[in-house]
Amino acid sequence: MALRIGDEAPDFATQTTEGPIKFHNGIVKGYAILFSQPKDFTPVCTTELGYMAGLKPQFDKRNCKVIGLSIDSVDDHKKWAKDIEETQGHAVNYPMIGDPELKVAKLYDMLPADAGTTSEGRTAAANATVRTVFVIGPDKKIKLMLIYPMSTGRNFDEVLRVVDSIQLTAKHTVATPVNWKPGQDVIIPPSVSDEDAKKKFPGGWKTLKPYLRIVPQPK
Repeated sequence: MALRIGDEAPDFATQTTEGPIKFHNGIVKGYAILFSQPKDFTPVCTTELGYMAGLKPQFDKRNCKVIGLSIDSVDDHKKWAKDIEETQGHAVNYPMIGDPELKVAKLYDMLPADAGTTSEGRTAAANATVRTVFVIGPDKKIKLMLIYPMSTGRNFDEVLRVVDSIQLTAKHTVATPVNWKPGQDVIIPPSVSDEDAKKKFPGGWKTLKPYLRIVPQPK
């Protein structure tokens, strides 16, 4: 099943380092980040898991849960967590899904259906496509998908920026321009007429083109 932005994130029940979860129930009314790793005890992923642990309080402020996944057992995750804390200075403080039967990876189209039913004997290279970040909204719909190569560490500051943009644009019916950061000007989308924009933005806006209207970020 190919997944796209706007699709409902598949639900599942599984074991994690913090006990069993049912994914949709775990999201409740907030946002969630599901990010995956191809294998435990891999170098780039070790740095990512540690950095995400340090960044997690920022996602908490945004009512955004962090959930990791790796193609190995929960027991292996717990052993790996010791290395992560020792080398990265942050203990893993979010649930890590154990996926030794590859069920969630297949459900989220990170591995093909014919990939087998066990992580045993599989190398990180064989699981190279299990390097995806999903941002999922309160409506259980996928808002963002990022897929990285194994050799490139992910930019979780960018994921935090995207969450800020998604939440702002959902609340105020605006869009954010290239490289936008919180507090900067935003865009009035073409779907909002000038008449409606006057009601929403009584302070006015700058029109660069009829389709490109810039306005200060709403509070």
